[in-house]
Amino acid sequence: MGQKVNPIGNRLGIIRGWDSNWFGGKNYGEKLVEDTKLRKYLNARLAKASISKIIIERTLKLITITINTARPGIIIGKGGQEVDKLKEELKKITDKEVQINIFEIKRPELDAVIVANNIARQIEGRIAYRRATKMAIASTMRMGAEGIKVQISGRLNGAEMARSEMYKEGRTPLHTLRANIDYCLAEALTTYGLLGIKVWICKGEIYGKPDLTPNAGLRDARAPKGGKPGFNRRKKK
Repeated sequence: MGQKVNPIGNRLGIIRGWDSNWFGGKNYGEKLVEDTKLRKYLNARLAKASISKIIIERTLKLITITINTARPGIIIGKGGQEVDKLKEELKKITDKEVQINIFEIKRPELDAVIVANNIARQIEGRIAYRRATKMAIASTMRMGAEGIKVQISGRLNGAEMARSEMYKEGRTPLHTLRANIDYCLAEALTTYGLLGIKVWICKGEIYGKPDLTPNAGLRDARAPKGGKPGFNRRKKK
């Protein structure tokens, strides 16, 4: 059998940083379990907010949670009321001070998590899986992706025997470590069983040493006019 590795885990430390950023020490296991609880709670609580990624950073008494979402308005609420409510709920889980940052994803069509979840929700809404997949591929390629690959497995259209179908467009070089490939596995719960949806999106290649800090993308978005994103402009003495 072919040995398959998660494209995100394969690129950690090369072109991609970690989603949890803290030093574990002796309580490493407890912090890891706490991170899992926080992510699970936020994904369930904000299911309609199109969450892509939750980044958790820790200091001694503070937990900073950065939520990457395509629909920040749902999380923020009217006058920021929802965020304050969310902070209080998360404090009960962790017993520590929680700070929440919200970062808007400008192009959700290029995010594998959002694309996979959209296909899953459409299939649950009884839209034909072929149509949902082809629409997702078309919109991703339109937004400038180099390639996308979608695999759907399970009892497709309620067939007696489960099977897998794959749809591709463009290039997705999984063995090229400098290729910026986003990956997600989503599940659609239908009346005839669970369907698995895997999405790979190639956004191009990254050359040189990229910034691996978890919120590197946030700094890129707020780059000064005329300056390169992610770089500090220093005047020569």
